[in-house]
Amino acid sequence: MEYDVIIVGAGPGGIFSAYELTKLDAGLKVGVFEAGHSLEKRHCPIDGEKVKNCIGCKSCSIMSGFGGAGAFSDGKYNITNDFGGTLYEYIGKKEAIELMKYVDGINMKYGGEGTKMYSTAGTHFKKLCLQNKLNLLDASVRHLGTDINFVVLENIYAALKDKVDFYFDAPVDRIELAEGGYRVFCGEDVYECEKCIVSVGRSGSKWMEKVCRDLEIPTKSNRVDIGVRVEIPAVIFSHLTDELYESKIVYRTEKFEDNVRTFCMNPYGIVVNENTNGIVTVNGHSYEDVEKRTENTNFALLVAKHFSEPFKDSNGYGESIARLSNMLGGGVIVQRFGDLVRGRRSNSKRIEEGLVQPTLAATPGDLSLVLPKRILDGIIEMIYALDKIAPGTANDDTLLYGVEVKFYNMEVEIDENLESCHKGLYIIGDGSGVTHSLSHASASGVYVARKIV
Repeated sequence: MEYDVIIVGAGPGGIFSAYELTKLDAGLKVGVFEAGHSLEKRHCPIDGEKVKNCIGCKSCSIMSGFGGAGAFSDGKYNITNDFGGTLYEYIGKKEAIELMKYVDGINMKYGGEGTKMYSTAGTHFKKLCLQNKLNLLDASVRHLGTDINFVVLENIYAALKDKVDFYFDAPVDRIELAEGGYRVFCGEDVYECEKCIVSVGRSGSKWMEKVCRDLEIPTKSNRVDIGVRVEIPAVIFSHLTDELYESKIVYRTEKFEDNVRTFCMNPYGIVVNENTNGIVTVNGHSYEDVEKRTENTNFALLVAKHFSEPFKDSNGYGESIARLSNMLGGGVIVQRFGDLVRGRRSNSKRIEEGLVQPTLAATPGDLSLVLPKRILDGIIEMIYALDKIAPGTANDDTLLYGVEVKFYNMEVEIDENLESCHKGLYIIGDGSGVTHSLSHASASGVYVARKIV
């Protein structure tokens, strides 16, 4: 079967590539191959009662399927060049912002209308943070919420399904060069195309590395982000989240001069498991629907580790730390901040008696046995720094879940068209190592579709 364009991966990059391709040229024959399930079949078995922990599904419904890892995120689209990737280095700052705004318009058209756009620019919180050695990054943030994000994806799929051939539960084994294009191998079947867009997300990082080796595409080692997810009573951060919703705050530690940052803030949200390559890590969700909200806010504190030669396996480093957490806790470990600074393991009794009721069933434990000292020291410093702008952050009962790891693909060498060294093979989204967010990944998909057409 021959296609004009084959897209590998139905995450944000793949979806918006397909959307823009069919919009600009209805005659194009487009096939999308996704390793995970279709949207309606994406259900995590963890219900908190019968199933409390990750059972290692063959395809993790949280991480893969139509919508990618962002489908069950809290649907935050950050319109900024200050974080979320380096797409602007390839296509220019102005075009990157314009594309992110274009994506926002599509989300509004397909069910996101009525959701709020927040902005951190020009707020008094900028001054408050700087006075306490913290840097609040500027961004406009569209918050869809996990529930509205799902609706938007449903509507976009409904608009695409008759224009594009979708293959779900269809992991691509390999891609080969063919005369005048590419050959895509999926199980027993082989498909050919003139142009190929690869958009496999962070969870496809290992697969992407193999493709780059097979096709001799140059790469360079990227970073890995390691840290914890913090859960506190929502009222402690409400003065920030009510006005800004998402506050990206960076702190430079005094001890090691490492950057620690807040990431993926979920006001009135829940903490969740996620499974990446068989390793259970932690993440967070939040909802637009008031009835689904909790009394807690959660956010990640992450330390970025960049590696130099001769070390190349930054993801392997992050995986080894996550595996250690899984070994000690059988999954995610939770610890009270007060127990961590006192050097003792948390137990169920102290957590139950605390002021913060956990939203994830995790194993009480000791994160100091898992996280390297340098990273843990940075996280503790950051919590005390945040306590100055949001008093109560450093309370004894603040919960820390570990570990949270953000894996980035080795950065693939691509040009200003996001095209690899092979003509017609485009590498986009978080799988490229260039984008690290829903908005940047989606924008890269639109950009490549326009280049192809």
